[in-house]
Amino acid sequence: MQETGFAETPSARFEPADESAPTEAPLGAARAQIHENYIIAQSDDGLVIVDQHAAHERLVYERLKAQAEANGIASQALLIPEIVELPDADAARILSIADELAELGLVIEAFGGGAVAVREAPAMLTKLNAQALIRDILDDLSDQGASDRLRARIDAVLSSMACHGSVRSGRRMSAEEMNALLRDMERTPKSGQCNHGRPTWVKLRLADIERLFGRKE
Repeated sequence: MQETGFAETPSARFEPADESAPTEAPLGAARAQIHENYIIAQSDDGLVIVDQHAAHERLVYERLKAQAEANGIASQALLIPEIVELPDADAARILSIADELAELGLVIEAFGGGAVAVREAPAMLTKLNAQALIRDILDDLSDQGASDRLRARIDAVLSSMACHGSVRSGRRMSAEEMNALLRDMERTPKSGQCNHGRPTWVKLRLADIERLFGRKE
């Protein structure tokens, strides 16, 4: 889908009203994207501001988690394995959970020294930066401390994967993409918070906006 060019500064993209997008829906209908990260939606009783990266990250996380709990996450072989150079201790740590990672669609193996070869990745994750993902997984595993709980480790890995598989800040979205994201959020439990506990959207009711402008007492 071709996108219309807009001035880079200030960063705002206004979309024509999409009659198929219901303003009566909980998160309303997308009307604009500002700073290539925040979706402005109109609802019947106000407006909704959505952090596109945080929201999509939560959606991807919930999908990955559902796949993992059902029958494992589908993987896709990389045309050329990606080699990640790591300190020996980090390489040993991530290789120690290689079986768990394989169940989550991420297939790795030792490649000599401290190097790790990434041979397969979750099919859901497109344009994957395997180097960054491996390092983020190690960071998230470090946050778990000495925990040996499998669930905690799996959740940490899924969180890293979701971040790398989500719509990035700075990506321009069409009206159709923004409204599809809003509808997905409405259907997905816990979509009001990102994986790190921060809100993915906030709502300003029309009555509160009018009070800000002195239109209501």
